[in-house]
Amino acid sequence: MSQFIQLAWRNMWRNWRRTLIAAVAIVLGLILLIFLDALMKGSDQAIFGNAVRLYGGNVQIHAPGFRDKARRLPLIPLDDGDMVVTTVRAQPDVVAVSRRINTGGMVSSSQGAYPVSITAIEPDAEAPVSLVAENITAGRFLTPDDGDAILIGQEMAHLLNVGVGDRVTLLGKRKDGSMRQRTMTVVGIFNLGMGDAEKGLVYINLPTAQKLYNLRNQETEIAVTLNRVGQEESLIAALQPNLPNYEVDSFDTLRPEIRQILEQKSAFLAIFGLIVLLMAGIGILNLMLMAVYERTREMGVLAALGMKGRQLMVLFLLEGMFIGVVGAVIGCVLGWLLVLAVGQVGIDYSMAQGTGDITALIGNRLYPSIPPANIVAYGAVAVFIAALASLIPAWQASRSEPAKSLHHV
Repeated sequence: MSQFIQLAWRNMWRNWRRTLIAAVAIVLGLILLIFLDALMKGSDQAIFGNAVRLYGGNVQIHAPGFRDKARRLPLIPLDDGDMVVTTVRAQPDVVAVSRRINTGGMVSSSQGAYPVSITAIEPDAEAPVSLVAENITAGRFLTPDDGDAILIGQEMAHLLNVGVGDRVTLLGKRKDGSMRQRTMTVVGIFNLGMGDAEKGLVYINLPTAQKLYNLRNQETEIAVTLNRVGQEESLIAALQPNLPNYEVDSFDTLRPEIRQILEQKSAFLAIFGLIVLLMAGIGILNLMLMAVYERTREMGVLAALGMKGRQLMVLFLLEGMFIGVVGAVIGCVLGWLLVLAVGQVGIDYSMAQGTGDITALIGNRLYPSIPPANIVAYGAVAVFIAALASLIPAWQASRSEPAKSLHHV
């Protein structure tokens, strides 16, 4: 077998220009594919990371029955919130734990009334990890001493025609299903570049919500923020035995729509990557067909010397595979170096802000990243496609008749 390998390697470089063209096609295709995948993965991490910070942590803990009614924001209080918080804080990788109350309602001014999701938070616990706290454009974030204070989005402030210090009316659903109204003072306005979030989310202090909505010293949710996205399942597995009477869910479970969007992006990348590599494979197919045609007499000599058809087929398959290996190694290394270089400084993404909620979650700068396993997988696929593209020429070479091949001009 070593003789076949040596012969295939030598034959590959006999027409080095043609080999180089085929290898360059693979290299460029892999660089493009690896960098595009790194951009996708970098955007996914940014989207998930910021969505977690906006909508309530990597993991959320609720009382039984919440999961089935999550869209209606049911006010189902936790039995022992202090015990839950203590249990969660004992776990590694936990950055922040916050009590919350979520309910539906309306906010109004003289300009009109609009439906909102009311979120009551512990300001001290949430300020260090909150995306809203980072994007206050007027006024300030909530504080533990705030009473009738409310934090609203830029879009809502525009609809209500209010600013910091103005009064609005907040109407929210209580534990018993009745509605409770309170006049609140706007202490802060946030701007995320996300119209839906800015119109649909308002924040108040937890003690204020407990009084308003008949939940004295109670909460309906424990929000847990972790070091990074991807640690949710291990935390849930660790918490569930200690919290058997609670529903412990990841961000994906309660907001699957963001995951679905990212899966659609991944499907697009897979199709695009296959097309790129197939185009490189066509180049190798053409190269090997030309090699079979040019070396017809050589194959006749080899056959006359006793080389069987299957051995000729293996020889040409090895040549195509070696072209794939050379292109894959160079392409993977250059693609990896490109991702590392760009990942250090990031890509300015500010021009895309305002084009949609998902792009707003990416932030102003995008940092590409890709796991090494993905790079290796792309290289392996490139080698496989190169070998596959050599299959037809190799089969054609194996079927050549020695007598006819020796008389080929």
